[in-house]
Amino acid sequence: MAKVQYFGTGRRKKAIARVRLVPGEGKVTINKRDEDNYFGLDTLRLILNQPLVLTGTKDRFDVIVNVYGGGFTGQAGAIRHGIARALVKSDATLKPELKKAGFLTRDPRMKERKKYGLKGARRSPQFSKR
Repeated sequence: MAKVQYFGTGRRKKAIARVRLVPGEGKVTINKRDEDNYFGLDTLRLILNQPLVLTGTKDRFDVIVNVYGGGFTGQAGAIRHGIARALVKSDATLKPELKKAGFLTRDPRMKERKKYGLKGARRSPQFSKR
């Protein structure tokens, strides 16, 4: 018999996370490593567990994540987005709760592009009177 799995894709900035929820006891594996080994900061671990804690499904699912691109904060946000999407696929009654908390909304903020004549996106060349 095939195992029941729920998939969700999360994105933030340049990070993309492919999340798989498998019935289990609440173990989180990121890129074949434990969440404690992958994320050094407690705040990042807190961010990725928010949807599970909010819905009370922390002990019901094992979370298996494949994430790439971006930095640690972007990856944590992408994982949170993917977990929330996968939870909605597992149980549609959780959608209003997750939507109200803002976990289903893709964060649209991206890096602003560099403009010509400037040193960066908005930084202008240093001004000198002479």
